[in-house]
Amino acid sequence: MEFPNIVFSQKKINEFCKRWKIIRLEIFGSAIRDDFNEMSDIDLLVEYHPDFHRTLADMEEMQQEIEELFQRPVDLITRKTIERSQNPYKRQNILNNTVVIYG
Repeated sequence: MEFPNIVFSQKKINEFCKRWKIIRLEIFGSAIRDDFNEMSDIDLLVEYHPDFHRTLADMEEMQQEIEELFQRPVDLITRKTIERSQNPYKRQNILNNTVVIYG
């Protein structure tokens, strides 16, 4: 799928995901809707390999790297966090409206 308002290299996304032991990466939110604009951030659902244990330093480095890849602010949230959300509307809305970009 193409995202007319988002510039990124699929090759670099693939490399990023392999390096950080990401098994699935999905875009959700305004980036896949008509209300996305030049001020919007990119919302990403991430699922890590079960054996990968991240440190806070890892998360900071990953955040900087992914923002450089997309050339804009990015919100990274784990799929598990959304799956465990106490808000069923939010949970289903996000999980049912994603586009897989890796995995």
